[in-house]
Amino acid sequence: MLDNIMQLMEKGNPVSILISNEKGTQSPLLYCELIHKARFGESFMITSQGCRVCEYVFCNTENSPQDYYNSTGRYKNHKATSNAVSSLKRFEIKGRSIRITPFTGEKFDVLLLYLTPIRAMRIIQAHGYLEGKPVEIKTGGIASICSDCSVYPLMGKLSFSLGCKGSRKHSKYGDDEVVVGIPFKWAKDIDEALGKIPETLS
Repeated sequence: MLDNIMQLMEKGNPVSILISNEKGTQSPLLYCELIHKARFGESFMITSQGCRVCEYVFCNTENSPQDYYNSTGRYKNHKATSNAVSSLKRFEIKGRSIRITPFTGEKFDVLLLYLTPIRAMRIIQAHGYLEGKPVEIKTGGIASICSDCSVYPLMGKLSFSLGCKGSRKHSKYGDDEVVVGIPFKWAKDIDEALGKIPETLS
């Protein structure tokens, strides 16, 4: 059941992401909104959603978000924008669906958690307990929920993100929260390690 991981969440539940062959729907909501709603009890099965950047991340379109990013003034010049877009981690879901649910022990590919920094630190320390290696954090402050914390873990990597303008604006998670993506292959070991590492304030 991953009780130790579950206990790290102060608000809501971890969110389970599962790539599925079941029939899904086209949601008008943004992926980050769907994830946040699942955190508080709702469930979804989607084939697409309302964010153009996320559609690119999930390979539902090859229309690059580069022009969109250029128009927002987010980057100094076109080269910087191109570098940012090329760094996005992508995963093709075409022909499949994404099941998004509050985690209650069922099968999953990725667990998404919204944690305070001190509790996110515990995940890093649990990972360190297993192999003594630091976690490599890769984030550009864009596509935080879809690319950083969903696709990167689908590639087997533990991920941490401080969020992005879009996800914080639309799903309004706390200023004191960071997002963590845990791939299935790491979850059980990290949960067990959480029960063995020293408590933070003891």
